Amino acid sequence: MKTVLKIDSLEKYYGNKGNITKAIDNISFDVKESEFLAIMGASGSGKTTLLNCISTIDKVTSGHIYLSDKDITKIKGSKLNDFRRKELGFIFQDFNLLDTLTAKENIALALAINKEKSSNIESKIDRVSKELEINHILNKYPYEISGGEKQRVAAARAIITNPKLILADEPTGALDSKSARMLLEKLENLNDEFKATILMVTHDAFTASYADRIIFMRDGKIFSEIIKGDKTRKEFFQDILDVVTLLGGDLGSAI
Repeated sequence: MKTVLKIDSLEKYYGNKGNITKAIDNISFDVKESEFLAIMGASGSGKTTLLNCISTIDKVTSGHIYLSDKDITKIKGSKLNDFRRKELGFIFQDFNLLDTLTAKENIALALAINKEKSSNIESKIDRVSKELEINHILNKYPYEISGGEKQRVAAARAIITNPKLILADEPTGALDSKSARMLLEKLENLNDEFKATILMVTHDAFTASYADRIIFMRDGKIFSEIIKGDKTRKEFFQDILDVVTLLGGDLGSAI
């Protein structure tokens, strides 16, 4: 299967010569096309820094990040904005919807910026909104819908441009358990039906159990990796808890 994302000997340091912190310490891994990968770790493990580097928000100290064979660590200036807009989709913990736009307009905005034809915009929104079960709230504003509905609108906005990679940063962090479960099921459907490649950062074992593969980070390094394979989600969830137990003192902040 084709490799969409390749992380090669990545390092990210903060500080100066007198006080250097290694947020990411020489890690490498690949993400295949249509894979749903979760990155887990306690606070300070480096998972959010890794996400920021992949999204080009942070610059790497050394190493390379390839998206479809393009070295994104070498992209600069205005080309970075074009890259993020065309190649990446984002789902944030706090939704990041524009309050002055309806749900439909929030979703359409990503296509309009890319100068998509209006006829295509309508058909694409119709398809993704049905998949995410938000077609009944398209004309409502963010303040008129629930947190779970907001996050599904955000997911629609992320997938609508058909990006090479969707980055989800603690997508269930602001949701109640019912809304979180529904969102995760929809992300799972996007992965299955739309063949979306998803990289999700989370500290929550239940959330991570919806992924195909999980990379665990500790102190900026890859601690362990597990693959779901033919296991049920319940069995995979137990595997996750077993690894978290091995993390010892990080148990309380990792699940």
